[in-house]
Amino acid sequence: MKLLFVADPIESFKIHKDTTFTMMREAARRGHALAVCEPRQLRWQTGQPVTAEVRDIALTGDEPHWFAEQGRRTQALRDFDAVLMRKDPPFDAEFTYATHLLEQAEREGARVINRPAALRNHPEKLAIMEWPRFIGPTLVTREAEAVRRFHAEHGEIILKPLDGMGGMGIFRVGPDGLNLGSIIETLNHHGATTLMVQKFLPEIAAGDKRVLIIDGEPAPFVLARIPQGSEIRGNLAAGGKGVAQPITDTDRATARAIGQALAPRGLLLIGLDIIGTRVTEINVTSPTGFREILDQTGCDVPALYLDAVEKAAAR
Repeated sequence: MKLLFVADPIESFKIHKDTTFTMMREAARRGHALAVCEPRQLRWQTGQPVTAEVRDIALTGDEPHWFAEQGRRTQALRDFDAVLMRKDPPFDAEFTYATHLLEQAEREGARVINRPAALRNHPEKLAIMEWPRFIGPTLVTREAEAVRRFHAEHGEIILKPLDGMGGMGIFRVGPDGLNLGSIIETLNHHGATTLMVQKFLPEIAAGDKRVLIIDGEPAPFVLARIPQGSEIRGNLAAGGKGVAQPITDTDRATARAIGQALAPRGLLLIGLDIIGTRVTEINVTSPTGFREILDQTGCDVPALYLDAVEKAAAR
């Protein structure tokens, strides 16, 4: 197969932990041809298909120079067997525009994974609203007084921006409400921006579990991202420690219920975040955790994913 990865600049990849790299490595092992581009290189013009300036690459296995560029060309996306959208958040206007271009490529015959409309329709923080039975007390608002009432009801809360990633911009406020007003102003920009507030879950001490769902089925291991020191964030980007663990029966049931509903919408890969037994986020843009689970357990998540990509491309 010919695969196109739409991603951040590959020069920025840290291949010792990068999930997109593990996908590329498994694809190369199977003999698939690899090409890459960035969202900014997508282009459409009347009378022409959606194209991109792509770079053909081969993997060398050596860090930091882990790939060799084999040429650049302008290519229609429909000419690839699959286009893998792996751009990291933020979920901003440019990300949305990219999904519209990718959706046009779909109309022209391209196979895009995850599907662009599904990416737009399931923003990672807000997608949990569809599953109230699996989540803890949550508020989405831009109103400061609504946040204050939520805090008064639940005592200890987490506040977060809707477009963050890697634990960016997450605040914890205790029962004393210290700095709550300032934090609200920082996140809602004096009422101009919507934020999310959730009841603090003390189970975070045991880790924020990343459950990977591939074509509706949860992987057999999860990655518990455990906060370190005085941090309340388990995100690896915020210094959390990643520990692979067998998935529990409860988490498997939750992941299967959500995955079986979302896979038919075009979400081949989902990263479910669970604290205790409560779902906190549904990540669909560029879920991570493949490398850590593979290295710690031998569970070949990249192979499971490429199996699903090959199956999807053959439909």
